[in-house]
Amino acid sequence: MLVSGRRRLLTVLLQAQKWPFQPSRDMRLVQFRAPHLVGPHLGLETGNGGGVINLNAFDPTLPKTMTQFLEQGEATLSVARRALAAQLPVLPRSEVTFLAPVTRPDKVVCVGMNYVDHCKEQNVPVPKEPIIFSKFASSIVGPYDEVVLPPQSQVDWEVELAVVIGKKGKHIKATDAMAHVAGFTVAHDVSARDWQMRRNGKQWLLGKTFDTFCPLGPALVTKDSVADPHNLKICCRVNGEVVQSGNTNQMVFKTEDLIAWVSQFVTFYPGDVILTGTPPGVGVFRKPPVFLKKGDEVQCEIEELGVIINKVV
Repeated sequence: MLVSGRRRLLTVLLQAQKWPFQPSRDMRLVQFRAPHLVGPHLGLETGNGGGVINLNAFDPTLPKTMTQFLEQGEATLSVARRALAAQLPVLPRSEVTFLAPVTRPDKVVCVGMNYVDHCKEQNVPVPKEPIIFSKFASSIVGPYDEVVLPPQSQVDWEVELAVVIGKKGKHIKATDAMAHVAGFTVAHDVSARDWQMRRNGKQWLLGKTFDTFCPLGPALVTKDSVADPHNLKICCRVNGEVVQSGNTNQMVFKTEDLIAWVSQFVTFYPGDVILTGTPPGVGVFRKPPVFLKKGDEVQCEIEELGVIINKVV
């Protein structure tokens, strides 16, 4: 059930205090910082909204970035599984700073108009082929970081399911695509509509890739921990009001099709991120249009994956 971010955070703190030694069986990989640690570390979120197990303390030979962790494949995943099964100390959520689960990937691939009901909202035909654009990796921020408004821009919200690549590949068949997926996370495809739709020759890139325009997190939930990525409730709230509410079963092109399509053109590398499109309810197509303003709080939530909460400044 989707609940407000504030209520969830309160629940999180209570969980961290009450159940410090009972991690979930789900594999929820995170990148985090803590005051007593030097630099970023890898961890396991103990259930949706729980505390954090420090993987680098469990095995100091593990890399400290998610991309390097994914590059080592089964070797590092097996260590994480052992850590998950052990009764390890848990850092309370209130004592850690969550980073994006993936930072500085080789590429961030985005898909436009990939929900049937979002196409209907715009009164446009459902695409016959995936519509692909990108964000620069520098737009990625953490799940609770601020989104910075560019001067005099019309900035909109878009909650999206993000796919994280775990295995290098080119010319990948759809039937083999899930073998290249590490897992899934929540994304907010922040969009400056004036730059996307009217300026820069109507090329989408600049309107999508301002700094802070790609919050991700809170965790990379491994694919074996998600029952069905194409049947998840997906929701966006602005200042507590539901503005988008849908289901990933409305995706035109599923994860396998997107990987097969894009890998015709580029090589996928571990850590690459695919933003798979957004459901209806964005601000630009409201009557009258509604855009984000300073002080707004945006909550993007996907069933089984978690919620990210970003204040607009």
